[in-house]
This record gives sequence, structure tokens and C-alpha cells, in this order.
Amino acid sequence: MAGSTFGNIFKITTWGESHGKGIGVVVDGCPAGMELSETDIQLYLNRRKPGQSRYTTQRKEADAVEILSGVFEGKTTGTPISMVVYNQDQRSRDYGDIAHYYRPGHADYTFDAKYGFRDYRGGGRSSGRETIGRVAAGAVAAKFLNQLGITCITYTKSIGPIEIRSFDAEAICQNPLSMPDSDAALKAEEFLKSCMENKDSAGGVIECVINGIPAGLGDPVFEKLDANLAKAILSIGAVKGFEIGDGFQAAYAKGSDNNDSFRTTKTGAIGKTTNHSGGTLGGISDGSSIVFRAAVKPTPSISSPQKTVNQAGEEIEISIHGRHDPIIAPRATVVVESMALLTIADALLCNMTAKLDSVRSFYKNKLFNPK
Repeated sequence: MAGSTFGNIFKITTWGESHGKGIGVVVDGCPAGMELSETDIQLYLNRRKPGQSRYTTQRKEADAVEILSGVFEGKTTGTPISMVVYNQDQRSRDYGDIAHYYRPGHADYTFDAKYGFRDYRGGGRSSGRETIGRVAAGAVAAKFLNQLGITCITYTKSIGPIEIRSFDAEAICQNPLSMPDSDAALKAEEFLKSCMENKDSAGGVIECVINGIPAGLGDPVFEKLDANLAKAILSIGAVKGFEIGDGFQAAYAKGSDNNDSFRTTKTGAIGKTTNHSGGTLGGISDGSSIVFRAAVKPTPSISSPQKTVNQAGEEIEISIHGRHDPIIAPRATVVVESMALLTIADALLCNMTAKLDSVRSFYKNKLFNPK
């Protein structure tokens, strides 16, 4: 199946289906010599694991990762890193009915239209469980970027009409909705309870901030850093919108307000007084924090009655049963973070050949120093 590979140098390929034997990923291009363990990967996977609160699917999965290759004596070897998470709590019988009709908001119809066949057990490759491979790979990218002083924080900015009004990084891990505002989280929980009572679901907005990015990443035309981030984030099934910096609000601003003035920092470096651009100019990182948001749609699997058609084209009414998240955004924060870090890792490695001086510096005293 085409379209399961992402990246140029730091490259990943995900595989597996939600109700198959397992989900996995192959990470290629990770430099050798980096300490890496299954614990490093598991920390990331635990953030998207199901069954951790009433606001996530109650499917019981340990999501325990196993590294199959690419690591020897605790360090990466520079060869492909293959990882697998085995499925343990599939209930394919919950999906038997949908083999013959198309669920609203799902990829059932489009998958059928493209391939003439689909794995209806939980959505197959279109299922949210596919993101396990992305998150496992994102953990590798995070470990790599941490060696370079690049860090990331991702959180739920809003759920339905409830938006954060303050920011406390510690609060993100202290509530089931991954919101940095405890008061907003409580209000959002009440909103979600109402949705669940009405057999409905809710959408939300995820915000991601990446710090420590050097200036110069990305290219000026088709490989713009913000364009690649947009593709990475929009490749996540539930994401329907992407904006960086002020995003759509920039359309309502004046140039005098939207422009970021440059300044010289105390260290003599060039910086900005504001960050309306979100950390990129002309598709290239400007040294500021990368700040972007992803709009996540409501979970399409809801138990209230919906109208659709079956494969014969007959109009029918359905109620979807099974174990589904009433909201996707909180669990998707780590997926958004993983795709962003994979994009940055790839951009860093691609950028190493942008200047002759960089190539010359790397190979100095290595290949061209005859004895």
C-alpha cells in the first residue's frame, strides 16, 4: 500500500491494522551511537494508550513496544530500527455490521472507492491505532533532538467552546484532557459529560511549541518547513486544520502589527521582539520557537442515530456501537508532537548539506587528510 512512508533522510514507514496481529514502524536514518531503550519509546506510547480515563476508548491494550532491530547494547546502530506493538484486545465482532454500509465521518466509502475493498474491522489502516507507529517513531526523534537541546510541549488548547485562559505546564499531566489550565479542564469535563449523555462527541484544538530550533531549517519553495509541518500534521486522520503563528488571525491584522521586528540579543545574536510568524519566514526557521495549532474533529463514531447508505446504495439509519473516544484531541496531542518532531529531525539532517562549509567541516581530517 503506497503512502505509508514519511521523511527524506530521517524516514519512517508504518504498518499494520487496528484489528490485525499488531502495529509497527520502521525508522531509517537515525544516527548511530544514540542511547535508546524500549522504556524511551514506552513513555511516549503511554500518552496515547487507551482506557486511561472515561474520555478515552475502553479498549484494554498495554501497547507494550518491542524493538526488533537497529539497537545493540543499548545504542542505535545506524541501521533501520523496527518496532512492534501487538494487538491484544480486538473485538472485531463489534464491527461486523459495518461491512455492508458506510459510517458517516469515516473513511469507509473513500477507501472502498479507491481500492474496491476495505478492512472494516475498526477501520484497518484508517484507524487511529495506526498512530502507534508514528508515536513510537516520534519517541526516537525526540531522543535525537534532545541531544541537540530541542524540546517540545504539546497540549489541548480548547475542547468544544472551552478554551484555556492560563498556562501551567504541570497541569497538562494532572488532568485527563491534557489542558494546561485546571479550571478550563474542569469546564471541559462537564461539557464532555453532556456530550456523552447525548450520545455525541466533541472536537478540539491542539497547540504545539518547539523550542531550541536553530535558524535556517527548511527550503524556500516546495520543501518549506511550515509546509512540511502542515503535511505531517494533516496526515493525522482526525486533523482537519493547521495554522502556524497567528495563523488565520493574520488575515485580520495590519502589516504593522503582524510583522515581527528584529533585534540584537545580549549575546549578539539576531532575535525577534514578537513571534507572529510562528518561527518561520519564507519557509525557513528564524530561530524563534515554532508555534502551531491543529484542529481535531469530533469522534465520528457516535451512538446517536445517523443516516447513511449501504453498499447497494439504499438509504438506512444506523447507531454505531463499540468502544470509542468521546473526544480525540487529548490522546492526539502526542501524535501531533511526534509528527512535528519527525519533521524537525528530518529537516535538521537535510540541512547539513545546505552549505559547502558544513560539508567541508564534517569531513575535515576524516577523508581528505592524506598521511
